[in-house]
Amino acid sequence: MLLGLSKIIDCPGASVSFTTSVDLSDLQYGNTYPVTESVQAEGTVRNTAGVLVMTGAVRTTIHGVCDRCASDFHRDVEISIDVVLVTELANEENEDEWVFPLEGDSADLDDIVRTVFVLNMDSKLLCKPDCKGLCCRCGKNLNQESCTCQKELDPRFAALKQLLEK
Repeated sequence: MLLGLSKIIDCPGASVSFTTSVDLSDLQYGNTYPVTESVQAEGTVRNTAGVLVMTGAVRTTIHGVCDRCASDFHRDVEISIDVVLVTELANEENEDEWVFPLEGDSADLDDIVRTVFVLNMDSKLLCKPDCKGLCCRCGKNLNQESCTCQKELDPRFAALKQLLEK
């Protein structure tokens, strides 16, 4: 979806609001497709002293398998949008990922939402930020129950253990 900005390009202080829905179901993350619902984005583009600044938020629900505990999960995410829109890129080699070129007098909201979403995804899909994962010995999910496995002593400290036992 293209957002027309011709009304605010030459009017410092002016702004345009936007609301859009983007389908990112084709987005592959590892071996999964975590976005099955449309991604909702809303915000404003404001001309601040001749610079077009887009602010807002992207919201959706991620469905996946946790990389630590292997449990299926769904988690609501909200990512803030804070990008700059320019009429042309001065130097494409040193392009900043948070600067987007306009297409004529319009901003490509689909491209911006997709880029903001992908760049803000965590490197691992986790059911919750403090996921404890699985016990490496018995395989119990440590988020649901604790295990009775003894922690294996590092063989480099075996001599110290013998001293403590005496």
